Amino acid sequence: MLTDTWQTASKFLIVAGLVLLALGSLALVISKWGRAGQLLPADIVIKRPGVVFYLPIVSCLVLSLLLSGLLTVVALLWRR
Repeated sequence: MLTDTWQTASKFLIVAGLVLLALGSLALVISKWGRAGQLLPADIVIKRPGVVFYLPIVSCLVLSLLLSGLLTVVALLWRR
């Protein structure tokens, strides 16, 4: 039998692998839609001669919500 530490480490690695698989699949799907790398409508872009400044506020908020939801689901499944 594995010790408790090894069991915890194994579960963590399995979950981390599944999360990476999901993120990779999501990136592949988004790139097929043609939206990869594009800004959302409320993201700020300032263009000056020789300088372009991107401030992706809405993109960060959407990404934060998605990751929070994903981590909440993982935490709920982890407690079972």
